[in-house]
Amino acid sequence: MTALTHLECTRCRRSYDRGKPHNLCECGGPLAAQYDLAKVRTSWSREWLANAPSNMWRYAPVLPVSQPSAIVTLGEGMTPLVPARRLAARLGLEQLWIKDEGLNPTGTFKARGLACAVSMAVELGLRALAIPSAGNAGGALAAYAAAAGLEAHVFMPQDVPQANFLECKAYGARVTLVDGLISDCARLVAEGAAAGRWFDVSSLKEPYRVEGKKTLGYELAEQLRWQLPDAILYPTGGGVGLIGMWKAFAEMEELGWIGPRRPKMVAVQAAGCQPVVEAFHRGDPACRYWENAWTVASGLRVPKPLGDFLVLEILRASGGTAIAVSDAELLDAGLRLAAEEGLFLCPEGAACIVALEKLLANGFLSPAERIVIYNTGTGLKYAEAYSTRLPRWAETEPDKLGGLITPR
Repeated sequence: MTALTHLECTRCRRSYDRGKPHNLCECGGPLAAQYDLAKVRTSWSREWLANAPSNMWRYAPVLPVSQPSAIVTLGEGMTPLVPARRLAARLGLEQLWIKDEGLNPTGTFKARGLACAVSMAVELGLRALAIPSAGNAGGALAAYAAAAGLEAHVFMPQDVPQANFLECKAYGARVTLVDGLISDCARLVAEGAAAGRWFDVSSLKEPYRVEGKKTLGYELAEQLRWQLPDAILYPTGGGVGLIGMWKAFAEMEELGWIGPRRPKMVAVQAAGCQPVVEAFHRGDPACRYWENAWTVASGLRVPKPLGDFLVLEILRASGGTAIAVSDAELLDAGLRLAAEEGLFLCPEGAACIVALEKLLANGFLSPAERIVIYNTGTGLKYAEAYSTRLPRWAETEPDKLGGLITPR
């Protein structure tokens, strides 16, 4: 079923056996799945997709699971690529799309990565999994672990959105709220893994979440008829989806499905936590730890991504950039887009709307370019965050809400 051959360190290139559970390389680098793409090219083609399942497992030959019975799926993937016509008209753009990951199971793109990681856990015989999470990854692990009959341990900052906490509990996960950031949660998960209590499925600390995320790139190419856009705006906390897409583009080129041209990759962060933006504009190869990180876009509150060096390499290789926006800007953009396009984006996705406006204004992007924005989750999980801006926004945009009504 799969053409997976081995795992390879993204730093030192050391190889690891595909048939055993692994976290990081001995050098500390993340491991990446490697496939026999020459073999895949002789037995699989784009035309095969016409009769493939309508979920991310349509790309099974370049996913790591070898036993179909191990696949744990809730229908993740094949999310819509929605033309944003009114937003495009307002900004003077010719072609603009929003890839809406909020329609995945658990309402977030995290379903892709965790579906793949949990499926591999089943195949490798693991029974207990643990994850540090700003919210959505924890919910996705809880859901897929429940579907697989595995034990899930979720460590979250205590100020995590209530919806994320409730869904983890509803799925039966063992949830620990931590007085700190996701980095503090990660430390506790690592300590438990070292003690043998569970297997750590943190972003890039296991090699298969990124394989699920890379289907974002395969789907986009397929939905655009194998012509990649000119630019992709991606909300970047850990940046795993961006890393996965870049990997997908390289694989598709080797398969002969696309050419060598790549989109400009744009990492979008929040002003209160922008380690990638700072490192990119300093010209550094890695990020510094961002002290006192804070943003209502909880998925962007990652003080130092483990794959920072990979993200920065991708931004530079693609001719892309990194940009940060304020919480007020991204929340107002999310509310305006909901009224404008009928899409209720998570704050992380809404940050890309603001970034797009800024990059058009400074000339980095041009109106003639074909642009895709990734919305990584549903806005419904962020009721507390959006409620802080709704009255203020409604007062300045009464035409969108029919006027503000104040209860007596």
